[in-house]
Parts: sequence; structure tokens; C-alpha cells
Amino acid sequence: MFLDFYRLQQQPFGVTPDPAYLYPSRTHCEALDSLTEGILGGRGFLALIAEPGMGKTTLLYQVLEGLRDMARTAYLFQTQCDSREFFQYLLSELGVDTRGMGLVAMHNKLNEALFAEMLTGKRFVLVVDEAQNLADPVLETVRLLSDFETSHTKLLQIVLAGQPQLEEKLAHPRLAQLRQRIAVLIRLEALSPEETSRYIDHRLRVAGYRGEPLFAPEAVAAIAESSGGIPRNINNICFNALSLGHAEAREMIAPETVRTAVAKLSLRTVPEPLPAAARSAPSADRQIAAQLTYRPLAQSHRTPRAFRTAALTSGLLLLALWLSPSIRRFVESGRATAASTAEPAAPIAASTSPGAPLRFAVQVGAFDKAEASLLALRFSGRYHRPVLTTPAQVGNRTLYRVRILVGTKSEAEALALSLLRDDHISAGVIAPDALR
Repeated sequence: MFLDFYRLQQQPFGVTPDPAYLYPSRTHCEALDSLTEGILGGRGFLALIAEPGMGKTTLLYQVLEGLRDMARTAYLFQTQCDSREFFQYLLSELGVDTRGMGLVAMHNKLNEALFAEMLTGKRFVLVVDEAQNLADPVLETVRLLSDFETSHTKLLQIVLAGQPQLEEKLAHPRLAQLRQRIAVLIRLEALSPEETSRYIDHRLRVAGYRGEPLFAPEAVAAIAESSGGIPRNINNICFNALSLGHAEAREMIAPETVRTAVAKLSLRTVPEPLPAAARSAPSADRQIAAQLTYRPLAQSHRTPRAFRTAALTSGLLLLALWLSPSIRRFVESGRATAASTAEPAAPIAASTSPGAPLRFAVQVGAFDKAEASLLALRFSGRYHRPVLTTPAQVGNRTLYRVRILVGTKSEAEALALSLLRDDHISAGVIAPDALR
């Protein structure tokens, strides 16, 4: 092998995503900063788009390495799956045995993990690589995961990383809700000829090389042209050129050696950017654009009826599973208090210990009158505390807030956390002076 011949301690042009070899090009530095700041800033959803071979996975590993002491992380790349398998992969990353667990149980287990990380002051970061392979129902499952939040922050930071086909999916109207939630969009650009030269030098130095340039300037220019600035292509050309140079006992790699290596790899110069009409066809030689844009896609054919039916069924099933714990608790409390439903609009009180002053309240949202009354009924039956509905003018509408009365601030905070954990409802603590 050529390592000893060229005085290298490691393989400089390997195929594994080693963060130590990540070259800090302009586009990679911008992406690293944007992803890290977006996660630490609690932006919720982030997206990274890159052509194959651009070092996307290496960059993601670097991001996660930088967050190791501040966040719990999960990295998923098995994206050809349904929603159930996606949950299984995610919980498996967290060390949870999912055998015998249904979707509801897995959802609750994830909720517990997020809540536990929040209490320790750590963020929870989920990275989904090769996200362009996710089916639309699974992307909708991922979108619903972003609903884990408090009134102040997202409990789960999600990074969707993928090839340009992911951009095309996100641009489709059927995924408009997901696209709107993506707060940070990053796209990796191909390396310029100058960056290609520095990239090669960087990897050789990390591998332990010290000495005169191994590649002649004309050889570097040939590598930049033939690779199109794609790091994976650069690695493959350099590896084969060094192998040929070793076989020919060349101390410096000449341009003809690079051309021979390119011919063996059947690589060619990357063409100019494709016209917009041709971008929908995946291509290994596609030129990388400077920024991510969303364009409406023309519908060339109608969606097959079977696919529409499957997608609708999956969505309804996911919605039912999402709401089932709350529906079950509501039905149980409704059975216990059915006699009191005749006048739902009135403030509802529950028994409390005599002589215990109710100085604080836990306040939930703003709802229409019927929904507020149903929530008050449910909370009264579950917590056995006085529950009031209070009107609030919002524009030209009258909405109602639901308040659960408690004695101390610590009780109120514990109850607010319980609502977040059990019902995914964000609640605020109301001090005594705000109750007057």
C-alpha cells in the first residue's frame, strides 16, 4: 500500500465520515455555524440539503460531537420505513426495548424521555439523515414530533438532512405544514478549484504528511475539474492517483496519472447547471446551487387512488393514536361526572380541603365556550380541584381561559408539568394578584 511510500500515518482519502478530516470550507463552516446556532437557539426544525458526496454526514457528526455535553442526541439513517418502524429506530437509539410496544406506548415512552431531558436542562436533538427517502406519512409523523414543546421552548430539535430530492418533496403543497416549520435552511455548495487544492492539502496533513506537495499544480487542477468540487469524487480520484503513483514509484503525482485514475473511475467533468425543467430527474452530476429555494412542482399525473387512500388512512390513524390518551381520560372523567354536564358554561368547582386558601392558578390557553367547558369538566374530574372558565376578549371574539385553582406555587408548577407531560398542553402559573 502507498502509506509507507508517501510517509503517511493514516489513509487520507478514506470513505468513512471521520469528523477529524472535515475540511473547513466556506460552505461547510456556514452550515456548521447555522446548524449549531439553530439547535442551541431552540428553532425546532432545521434542514440540510446536499448533493451526494458533499460531506453531509461528516458535517452532521461534527455538529453532534460539539453538542455532546449539552444535548441528548439520536442519529437515524434507516429512512425506508413506515411510521411504526421510525419510532422503533428512534427509541432503539435511546436504548429502549420496543418489543411488544404499540405506537401509543412508543409515543408515550418518547414523551417521557423528552420530559426527563428537559428536567436535567439538556436539549434533545434528532438528526434524520437521507430524509429524502422518507414517505409522506412518515414525514407527517416527524412533523407531529415538533409539537413537543412548552410555552417557552421546543423539547425536540429536529434536523432533516438529505439530497436535493428532499428539497423537491418539501416544495410540494401537500407538505406545506412541514415546510413552514423549518426555521433554518442550509445547502452545501461544491468546492471551488482553490478550495479543492486546500481540501487535498488538509487531508494529507491530518493523515500525517509533511513534505513537498504530493500533487503537481496541474494534477490538482485536473482533480478539481473532473470531480466537480464534490469531496467524495476528490477522495476517490486522489486515492486511485496515489495508488497508481506508488505502482509507478512517482514521488509527485503528475496530471497524466490523475487522468488515468479518472478514466478508470469513469468520472468526467461536472456539466453546467441543468435547466429548471430537468432538475426533477436525479443526477449524480447535478451542479449545486448557491441557496435553497422552493418552487411549485408541476403535476405530471394524478396521484393513484390507492396511494391517496393509504396516505389518508395513515394520517387518520396517526391522529387517533396522538389523541387517544386524552380521549380516554376525557371519557373516563365524563362517565364519572355525567350528571354535571347539563350546564357546561358555568364555572365548575370541585371539592378541596376546608381551610386551604387557593392562592395560585394554572391557566390554559384560550378556547371557545364549549371547548373550555369540556376541558374544565375533564380537569375537575381528574385533579379534584376548583376549575373556572374566565372570558377574554381576543379581537372581536370572546374566548375563555381555563384556570385550575391550587394553594401554593409549587403545586401550580407541578400541575403545569403534569399537563405538559400527560396532555401535551402548555400551561402558565398565575400569581395571586392576577386572580383578583
